[in-house]
Amino acid sequence: MRRPVRHDEHMRYATAVRRLRQIAGDAHRVNWPGEDPVLLAVYAFGPILDHPDELDWVDVALVLDSPPEELSWGVEPPSASGIIQVLRLDKSPVRRFWRPAVWPVWNHMIREPVRIWSLDGPDEAVLNALEHGKPEPPRMPAPSDAERREQTDMELAASLAHLREVRDRYWDSEWRRDHQGYGTYPENHLWNAVWGYLDLSDAARQLGPGG
Repeated sequence: MRRPVRHDEHMRYATAVRRLRQIAGDAHRVNWPGEDPVLLAVYAFGPILDHPDELDWVDVALVLDSPPEELSWGVEPPSASGIIQVLRLDKSPVRRFWRPAVWPVWNHMIREPVRIWSLDGPDEAVLNALEHGKPEPPRMPAPSDAERREQTDMELAASLAHLREVRDRYWDSEWRRDHQGYGTYPENHLWNAVWGYLDLSDAARQLGPGG
């Protein structure tokens, strides 16, 4: 997870929606014709849906055709650099989160998101609803407490495994070479691994034990 570029004032709602339209309009450029698509869907969530008058950034979740061990919570895989460049995710106040297709897009932070793009193209009904402020765009149903707890526990285990891998390979020259470029360095990947694990650990503690 990369911190967004910040501005001194709150982001205007209309600007945020235009930003989502730009992302949805450009998303098809990520996937090469004739090859299996890498980017499968893009979702919006967070303040733009729940607190539109308090926008400091736009939250998006990008669903990739990647194995979950490469996309534990908070992780930004080296292969995502091309997507970041095409969608200009590093040029404006956008927080980006990466999700593997085999997991639900929702988790403890991504609550009742709306899809703004899929392989069929931009979700115009959702974008139009956001643009006009009503009616509220169709949001993903909230999971049950049991589903949320099960998903959090699974992601916590994956996050710990990833953190251990980063620790074990941090000084490996090949790993360090593969995990730098486009303004990202090995220490960024270490930070993301630590952040993701601690964030999930806090979420699991708040949910409490299953039963």
